[in-house]
Amino acid sequence: MSDHNPDLSASEVAMATTEADHSVNVAGALEALLLLAAEPVTEFELAQAVGAPESVVAEALAELVAFYTETGRGFELRQVGGGWRYYTREEYADLITRYVVEGQQAKLSQAALETLAVVAYTQPISRARVSAVRGVNVDGVMRTLLSRGLIEEAGHDPDTGAVLFVTTGYFLERMGLKTLEDLPPLAPQLPEVEELEAELSQLAEAAPGSGHIDPEPAEPDSEPVQEPRQ
Repeated sequence: MSDHNPDLSASEVAMATTEADHSVNVAGALEALLLLAAEPVTEFELAQAVGAPESVVAEALAELVAFYTETGRGFELRQVGGGWRYYTREEYADLITRYVVEGQQAKLSQAALETLAVVAYTQPISRARVSAVRGVNVDGVMRTLLSRGLIEEAGHDPDTGAVLFVTTGYFLERMGLKTLEDLPPLAPQLPEVEELEAELSQLAEAAPGSGHIDPEPAEPDSEPVQEPRQ
């Protein structure tokens, strides 16, 4: 005995069955497509992509919107600008802002961390002396540290006129330190500060630097430092 409505034709039954199958499978396909969307995607475009009627796509989108809300997801599916796209929920805006901003501030390259350490332990120090200690050009890295508020200018060297740099209060805050005296001691194998200062002075007087550029693609390009004169 058939379960089909006798008033429906064979073609109508086939179409109804096809639409029912699409409604079951199309939701996952829509999620996958919309996760990649950089801008709102129209129902027509989605229907073409998943090979389903627009009516089925529209129904699946509405069901996804309701499902995300009912299950308390941190994101939602919105219809904006004539299309559909995922967005984080408004109630998490402050959390996301803090995460993005603090994450950008925290992510320093190895080169930036090494440069910051040189400034922290030998401040006030000029850019040329930092380059001499690291043996590479640090112009780009120093600009990054300045832009992130971790170092700042602190006058000029009375002998050479070079700009001197020191760490900031924000640096202490990010490091969890009260004062610079709370910095951990340097490793025992490193030269004494007096010896390091003497070596830096000699290098500075002899046009310090190296032709090697710090391999940090995320930092701006800078001019190479000349080789020291023998």
